[in-house]
Formats: sequence, C-alpha cells, structure tokens
Amino acid sequence: MAQETVTSRPTAASEIRRHELAAFLRHRREHLTPEQVGLPRGRRRRTPGLRREEVAQLSAVGVTWYTWLEQARDIQVSVQVLDALARTLMLDPSERSHLFQLAGAVDPTPATTCPSVTPAMRAVLEQLEPYPACLQNSRYDILAHNRTYGLLLCDLETVPPEDRNCMILSYTNQDWQSSIVHLGETQRLMAARFRAAMAGHLGEPAWKMLLKRLRTESPQFREVWERHEVVSHRSKRKEFLNRYVGRLVVDHTDLWLSPEVGPRMVTYVPADEESAERLKKLQEIALKGARG
Repeated sequence: MAQETVTSRPTAASEIRRHELAAFLRHRREHLTPEQVGLPRGRRRRTPGLRREEVAQLSAVGVTWYTWLEQARDIQVSVQVLDALARTLMLDPSERSHLFQLAGAVDPTPATTCPSVTPAMRAVLEQLEPYPACLQNSRYDILAHNRTYGLLLCDLETVPPEDRNCMILSYTNQDWQSSIVHLGETQRLMAARFRAAMAGHLGEPAWKMLLKRLRTESPQFREVWERHEVVSHRSKRKEFLNRYVGRLVVDHTDLWLSPEVGPRMVTYVPADEESAERLKKLQEIALKGARG
C-alpha cells in the first residue's frame, strides 16, 4: 500500500488543512479505548486512548508515516489509507466525510445518507407527493428524494449510491435515458450547466473525478463537453416517458436552499390534468412497492 508522497510548495490553505487533519486524528485516537478496538489495556498504559503505533498497526500503515501525519508533515495520503484510518478510528459518516475533506481526497465509498439532509427537508419531500422531488447539490448528486421521484426515470433504489448523480445517469444509464423524451437536448443543457457550475470548483477532487468519469465512460459527453457551452439554471417544461404510467409533461423548478448556487430542491409539477393523474398512479405504485 502506497503511504507517502512528498508534495511541493504547500499553500497556506493546505497547511491549515494539514494541521486540522493532525488535530482531528489525535483527538479521535485519544478518545478511543483499547477495549473498543479489541486490544488489551495492560497495566503500564499512560497514553490516553490508543497509542500511535496501535493505530498504525490496526490500519496497516507504518508507525513513522502515521506519526508524520499527526505532526502535520507535508505528505499526501491515499484513499485506501484514509479508508483504513476511518475504520480503525471508528468514525461515523459525518466524521469520515470530514476526514476525507481535510485530506483533500474523494471518499471512494460515500455514505448512503447525507448528514446535511435534515429530517425537516425529508419531510418536505414527502409532503410534496405525488409531485416528484429531490435534493441535489451543484454537482448533480441526488442527496435525497421522495418515492415518486424514485420511480420517475428509473428505479433509483436499485442504483448504487455512488452512481446517484444526474449527470452519470443521463449519460450512462439506459433506463434513465429511455425515460427522457428529448434526450439529446437534455444532455447538452446539463453539460452546459455543469460547466458553468464547475467554474467555482475547478480545484476540488470530487468535481475533477466526476468529470474524468464522464469523459471516460461516455463518448456523447465528450462530444458535448468539447463545445464549451455554458448556461445558467432555469425553470423548464420537460417530457418523460415513464415505464409504469406513460407520458408525463411537467414543469421543472429549482428551489435554492442557500444564498449561493449550491444545494437545491428540484420539483416537477404536472403541466396538465392527464400528467397529474398519472403522477398519482405512479405514487400509488411506489407506495405498493415500499409496502411489499
């Protein structure tokens, strides 16, 4: 397992982040008991919590390397090592996310739940039924959704959490693609909005990883991306061909959850009576599936 890579010309921001990471690791190590990780306490233990060598051993990393990490040395950590440290230190989903952010890395196995999605937000999503609605960030990750949205374009519950991203689904998922009536136009506009949003996140690993994946897995995305088109978010009428209830015409609206263009609630309101009735049927199908 590759553990250490010396970087060059550290910035002020990266230095602050390294010291925050070191303090976070020390705090978590000192607040874990040997018994919690299956180690004997022994009679001569003076260190509060775990020793550095114990964390290193449990995580399968070198003691010297881990010591450097807690000393805020200028080393780069692999995602495999971060994953091992998160498991050794028994981090919860929020703490795990914090660890990866401080290390400037993307979690390869993100949590299935997002700590920023509050119970109140989930309640609002449920109250909007039968209107499909979800919470997204500016990177198009689907953070939460109601049952009707879960069956709108595909069976979202069958999609792995790491693939629940509208860009990924629009360019690589056949079920999702077949549900969009004007697929080519939708893909073009989404890529243009993604490019506009990415301007404020050019150095962030999660954005770069998503762009790399799209360029690798979708020739259509590569072709559209090279056009360098940029558009802003706006409400739009959309047409879907749902596998359960047929054609749906809806008005798409983004409800922003903060002053900045970031997290938003995406809603689809039926544009005609026929679509309204079909959305009610779709909700009933989703509820039956949930009960079954």
